[in-house]
Amino acid sequence: MRARPRRGGAPGRAGSGPPGVGGGAVAGPRDPLPVGGRVRTWLGRCGLRAPPAPPPSSPRGDKFTNSGPKPSRPPPLPRNRKRPTQGVTSASPERGRRVRTAVPEAAPSAAILVQGHAQERRLTMAEHPLSYPALDKAAGEEFLQEAFQILLEEAVRKGTDLTEKVCDWKEPHDLQKILDLELRSSGESQQRVLQHCRDVIRYSVKTCHPRFFNQLFSGLDPHALAGRMITETLNTSQYTYEIAPVFVLMEEVVLKKLRELIGWECGDGIFCPGGSLSNIYAMNVARYQRFPDSKQTGIRALPRLAVFTSQECHYSVQKGAAFLGIGTDNVYLVGVDERGKMMPADLEKQINKAKSEGACPFFVNATCGTTVLGAFDPLVDVADVCKRHRAWFHVDAAWGGSALLSRRHRHLLDGIERADSVAWNPHKMLMTGLQCSAFLLRDSSGLLQRCHGANATYLFQTDKFYDMAYDTGDKTIQCGRKVDCLKLWLMWKANGTAGLEKRVDRAFEFTRYLADEMKKREGFQLVLEPEFINLCFWFVPPSLRGKQGCADYWERLGKVAPAIKERMMKKGSMMVGYQPLGSKVNFFRQVVTNPVVTKQDLDFFLDEIEGLGRDL
Repeated sequence: MRARPRRGGAPGRAGSGPPGVGGGAVAGPRDPLPVGGRVRTWLGRCGLRAPPAPPPSSPRGDKFTNSGPKPSRPPPLPRNRKRPTQGVTSASPERGRRVRTAVPEAAPSAAILVQGHAQERRLTMAEHPLSYPALDKAAGEEFLQEAFQILLEEAVRKGTDLTEKVCDWKEPHDLQKILDLELRSSGESQQRVLQHCRDVIRYSVKTCHPRFFNQLFSGLDPHALAGRMITETLNTSQYTYEIAPVFVLMEEVVLKKLRELIGWECGDGIFCPGGSLSNIYAMNVARYQRFPDSKQTGIRALPRLAVFTSQECHYSVQKGAAFLGIGTDNVYLVGVDERGKMMPADLEKQINKAKSEGACPFFVNATCGTTVLGAFDPLVDVADVCKRHRAWFHVDAAWGGSALLSRRHRHLLDGIERADSVAWNPHKMLMTGLQCSAFLLRDSSGLLQRCHGANATYLFQTDKFYDMAYDTGDKTIQCGRKVDCLKLWLMWKANGTAGLEKRVDRAFEFTRYLADEMKKREGFQLVLEPEFINLCFWFVPPSLRGKQGCADYWERLGKVAPAIKERMMKKGSMMVGYQPLGSKVNFFRQVVTNPVVTKQDLDFFLDEIEGLGRDL
């Protein structure tokens, strides 16, 4: 008859199980199971490894309690090692028979039950796989050291090296073949993963390259990069003081500094994931300020709302109207002059038209630094119109806001202090790194909190032991919110306001230099004299020079920029953007924000355009 294991057997009886289980002294309920030779042999039969015994004199560190040896980590099992299927035999107390207990082949995290002649127990914490981290800290640090070295060498050094390509262009189907993008059930070796890191960097566009002029952002500030890396490492969410105490205080300091540059003595604000969302926030807050009940009752209880913005505004205004249920049909586009600036007289006309159609004008968006031409709307005149019609005055200064740092150029934003809200992207002209976008309010009554707050009690408990005014997360429509203030704060600390001012002034100087050089060269034609750092121009190849009177001149000229862009991309020599605008055919828009750019880089830019377009 098979023996049935039972509890409370004689402690000193010999058996084939580990000490204290079916033989040897039985440890007390809080005593660790001794890991001697017999236990090691028994664990080996189970396919497990016992932890090495720490030296008796090994004291615990500060991270442990004051007594007892510091636990040591067992060596990891070899990859793909299979658990044995044989069981553990132990002596039977009733007839001296041995009972075979199967040890499952399940993952090592499963508790292993051992049966003996007098008891039934689980392995102690010292023996259980869940007692040890599932990640190898030493191997992780080794990987990070190698990955950071790749980052420094391949992305930072080569990414800013004039002898390297701006991009290593591959067609999509070819790039798919080169990159191993498939996600598999089993992990890959460390060296293989590091190679993936190299491949990702190699075939990505180097936006920090001195000859990258394609977007409104470029360059690489080392202090901002350090801030971004710290942010990613700490991996916190900026919604409460308890989880992000440093960054809650830091964000308010940075936002206050930005508000002071606008000309406000007080106010509110928040960092948002991009200028588009900042503009949408402005529209939502403006609606709530005018119709507070709309937060509960929705748009059905509202009159038809009307939004006003220039024809050259950012497309996020249209998107915001659609997203908030206002509707794109209720966005009135105000006319612009030959430089792309909003005409206040037409704004007044459009507002009166909307009123006559039964709409409620509640929101006016002015732009400081339009995306293509870099135009600045006349803020003082626009503010006057908004005041007459009780409309919320928002300024989209995502691109041009950084000119406020320059005493020479801040006049471009005269009147911005009269705005109710401002959007400002330091990740563009200030080179903070994507993304860093501030939504700023002149209101200091808590309007932002009331508009977006939901008072989730699992985050914003009312009985916290500290001042809940520091829990700023309910000012946004987000829950989790990435820390965007550290990179700007650290860069500002390193450069100072004076250093950032020099960065802005240098960008203006480069634009002026390039415009003057274009006037000296045949084939370059400015779309208009630059007011900001957007330099817009056509390149007229030799085959089209002197043929402006031909019927197909503009059609043919419109094909030049795309052809040159394709050639420079495939060559990898540089990058610059192009676009049509209204009745104007494709032209280039060159922007310099990277402080490592020199006159030699801009001379190269002009030479390269000529060389790539000479035979078109």
